[in-house]
Amino acid sequence: MSIRLVLADDHPFILDALEGLFRLEEDIEVVARCRDGVQALEAVERLEPDVLILDLRMPVADGLHVLRALHELGSRTWVVILAGSVEDRELVECLRLGVRGVVLKEMAPRLLVQCVRKVVAGDVWVENRSITRAVDLLLLREAGARDSAEHLTPREIEVVQMVAAGLRNKEIARRLTLTEGTVKVHLHNIYAKLGVDGRLELLRYAEERGLV
Repeated sequence: MSIRLVLADDHPFILDALEGLFRLEEDIEVVARCRDGVQALEAVERLEPDVLILDLRMPVADGLHVLRALHELGSRTWVVILAGSVEDRELVECLRLGVRGVVLKEMAPRLLVQCVRKVVAGDVWVENRSITRAVDLLLLREAGARDSAEHLTPREIEVVQMVAAGLRNKEIARRLTLTEGTVKVHLHNIYAKLGVDGRLELLRYAEERGLV
């Protein structure tokens, strides 16, 4: 039985190259080509392929949006990320969302074919150095979350994460459906509990514990 693939990349020449690469494999069939994340989601839902080869940087809906949507849907399609570069935090999120393979575009094309076969066989394919950094970051984030939970309420952790994301009090209040005064009270309590002096020190705290 053929391995059925959906290809998703916003560059037509990359889609052409990928389709040409897999056309050489007798047991692999490309069932759809997609230029953006929405098309990729629709193709996976409609065709239920074995593997989705997904670029992280795409218009309309990026790769992480697609991964989150497939995760919520409980999709059984394996996902392989094909990207020019992947930041550590992106890789952590990809692994959390069930990605089974990560291949950089600079790598030899044949490695992508090997990756697809490994993934279909139930293995995970991620370059060793990248996975080591990602696991370290994931462990740091989990430890940071536990440490924060010991000192802060869930609402206060939300406020910390939004401050770390660069949001001002007015925007935090809008997103959490609070008044600016309530946000200020939360910040006052957070500063006191963590022993930090202002937003800059709070940002450092969030970065050190992987809350950003």
